[in-house]
Amino acid sequence: MGGQLAPIVAGCAEALSETGTGFSIGASHGTVTIPNEADDVSAALHIADTRMYATKHGRRAATIMAQTRDVLLRAAAEHSASLPDHMLEVGQLSRNVARRLGLDAEMVELTLRTGELHDVGKVAIPESILSKPARLSDAEWTFVRQHTLIGERILNAAPALRPVAKVVRSTHERFDGAGYPDGLIGEQIPLPSRIVFACDAFDALISSRPYAPGMSESDARAELRRCAGSQFDPRVISALLAELDHRTVQTTSSRVPAPS
Repeated sequence: MGGQLAPIVAGCAEALSETGTGFSIGASHGTVTIPNEADDVSAALHIADTRMYATKHGRRAATIMAQTRDVLLRAAAEHSASLPDHMLEVGQLSRNVARRLGLDAEMVELTLRTGELHDVGKVAIPESILSKPARLSDAEWTFVRQHTLIGERILNAAPALRPVAKVVRSTHERFDGAGYPDGLIGEQIPLPSRIVFACDAFDALISSRPYAPGMSESDARAELRRCAGSQFDPRVISALLAELDHRTVQTTSSRVPAPS
């Protein structure tokens, strides 16, 4: 299929799909270009049918992944009530930023799942540390910084989530190489990890902590701009800020009363 048609087909399939807690509804499809790939009706239907079943197989894998995600989110909720909401928010924002960067459907899906599960390793961190009403000690920070490695090990237990596990490991790597656990730098860091890192940071900046109130969104945006090129990938920050602008416009528009 011509590259120019791929976004149209992907958009149509996404419009007919829906996911939520405990369910995933997809739209299987098969496409063929005429006359490039088939020059008669029978051949075209055969190719389209074969591709549709390949899509269904992929959709079943996505369903398994979604169900496994729900189990892990439930486990996170039992450990820390606020954790799943944060993870889901980061996942949705990361997905939208990935789209703005022009990633293909597979990479967008990987980015979404990475965002949704980036903090799953925190189920191994004591709640007394996660909700401590004061800044963490150096020893406690060392403990917390193990959560990406723990998350990687947890996710590797599910074959469908092994690609996500690899990317979750790198969601606290900094663009300048000063992150953890591997000290990766720049393009060495998987792009979905860079996206999730920035979106996670934004959500953390505007969220209240036991020891400090959250920033205003405008101050959080300024902090993202200040750290672009050091902590964050500048290209990711540009896309994230554009997405936040879009979200603000949508929110403002929804509040405007309809003319009587």
